[in-house]
Amino acid sequence: MLFNSLEFFLFLPVVFILYWFPFYKKIKIQNLFLLLASYVFYGLWDWRFLFLILASTLVDFFVGQVIYSSVSDKKRKTWLWVSVIFNISLLGFFKYYNFFITSWVDFLSAMGYDLQSTWTLQIILPVGISFYTFQTMSYSLDIYYKRLTPTKDFISFATFVSFFPQLVAGPIERASNLLSQITSKRVYSYTQCTDGLKLILWGLFKKVVIADSIAPIVDDIFANYSTYPASTLILGVSLFSFQVYGDFSGYSDIAIGTAKMFGIELMSNFKFPTFSRNVAEYWQRWHVSLSTWFRHYVYIPLGGSRVSKLKSVRNIIIIFLVSGFWHGANWTFIAWGVLHAILYIPVFLMGRNRIYMNNVVAENRWFPSLTEILQISLTFSLVTFSRVFFRSESITDAFAFLQQIFSNFTFETYQHPMGYRMIDYFILLVAFTCYEFRIRRDERAPFKFKSKYVRFAAYTLVILAMLLFYDDNIDRSFIYFQF
Repeated sequence: MLFNSLEFFLFLPVVFILYWFPFYKKIKIQNLFLLLASYVFYGLWDWRFLFLILASTLVDFFVGQVIYSSVSDKKRKTWLWVSVIFNISLLGFFKYYNFFITSWVDFLSAMGYDLQSTWTLQIILPVGISFYTFQTMSYSLDIYYKRLTPTKDFISFATFVSFFPQLVAGPIERASNLLSQITSKRVYSYTQCTDGLKLILWGLFKKVVIADSIAPIVDDIFANYSTYPASTLILGVSLFSFQVYGDFSGYSDIAIGTAKMFGIELMSNFKFPTFSRNVAEYWQRWHVSLSTWFRHYVYIPLGGSRVSKLKSVRNIIIIFLVSGFWHGANWTFIAWGVLHAILYIPVFLMGRNRIYMNNVVAENRWFPSLTEILQISLTFSLVTFSRVFFRSESITDAFAFLQQIFSNFTFETYQHPMGYRMIDYFILLVAFTCYEFRIRRDERAPFKFKSKYVRFAAYTLVILAMLLFYDDNIDRSFIYFQF
C-alpha cells in the first residue's frame, strides 16, 4: 500500500478511529490491533512475504531473551551471530543472490571460461526487507552490548518490527526509541495529531509536486543520454537530486506524521541536506537513521575515530562501501559509495567532519553569507555528480553518461517530453528551495507561521499545487522501495 494512494487514505482514518476509541483503554489490545493493521498494510502488497517479517521477528525476539539471560560471553556472542547471520542471509538471498551469481559468471567469463547464468532465480525483492532486517538486528545488538533490556511482550516486539508507518522505507528505528513507546501507554493529543497531519501534507507535496513531476524529465534524459548534449545531462542529474530528495524525504515526513497521529514519535530522517556545507554535514542530514545505524553498529565497533588516522580512514571506506551495497545489488551503488568515501576522507583528515553538527546555515541571519553559498553549491555539485552512478542502470552507462558530458559540452534548451514549459519547473524548484531554507531550523514544523491566515494560505497553496501536478499516469511508487 502506497502512502500516496486512495487505499491508504481509506485505510488510515479507519485504523486511527479504531486505535484511539474502542481500543485505547488497554495497551495490549491497542498494540495487537496496531500489529494486525501493520500486517494488513504490508500484506496488501504481497501477503506471502509476511512470513519473512514474522520469521525475523521470532528469531530476534528469542535471541534477545537468550543473550540477556546468558552468563557466558561465548554463548552470548554465539547467539548474537545467530541473529546477524539469519538476518543477513535473509537479506542476502532475496536482494543479492542473483548479483553474486552473475558477477561470478562474468568474472569467470573474463578469465576465459564460457559459462551461462543458469543458477539465477526469478526472485521478487520483498518491499522493506533492508529496513526491517536492520531494525530487528539492532535489537539483538543493543541487548548484546547491554544497552537494552529485552521485552517479554511478543506482541509489542512484533509491533515494533512491523509498525506500518515506517515498515517499508524507514526511518530505521532502534528499540530504545520505538519499542519503549510501544510498551508505554499512549495518550491522545490533539496537537500531536494536527502536527502529524501537517507533516503528512508537506510530505505529500514533496512527493507529488516535486518528485513525481520531475520524474518524467529525469527518466527521459537518463534513458536517452547518448542523444543529449552536456547541458541537458547536467540538468537531468541535477533534477534527479531534487527528485530523490523530494521522494524519500517526502516518504519520511509522511511516516513521521502518521506515527504522530498514533502518539508515537519517530526519529527525524532528513534535516535539510540541501543546505549542507560539506559532505560530512550532508551525511549528518541525509538518511539520518541509516547513517546512525552504521555509525553505532559498524563504525564504532571497528574503532571509529578513536584509532589511528589510517585505521579511521579504513573504517570510513568500509562504512561507505557497505552503505553503497545496502542500497542495491549493483556495482553502480558500490561505485557511488566509493565516491562518497573519497569526498568524505579529505574533510575528515582536515578535522572538519564535526564542525556543523549543532548549527544550521545562516544560524541567526535571514540570508547565508557568500562563503556559505559557495560551500553549499560545491557540496550540492559533488553529491549530484555522484548520483550519476546512483541513477544509472550499469557502470558502463554511468561512465558513458559522464563521457557524453565532457565530449559534447554544448548548450541546448531542453524540451519537456510532454511539452510542458521548463521555466515553470525552474520557478517551482527555486520557490521550494527558498521555502525549505526558511523552515531549515525545524524539519518537523513545515507550516510554522504566527498568523493563522498565512498558515491557511500555505495549506491552500500546497493542496492546490498537488491537485494541479497530480498525474495518474506517472508511477507513484517511492524510489527507496526498491532498496
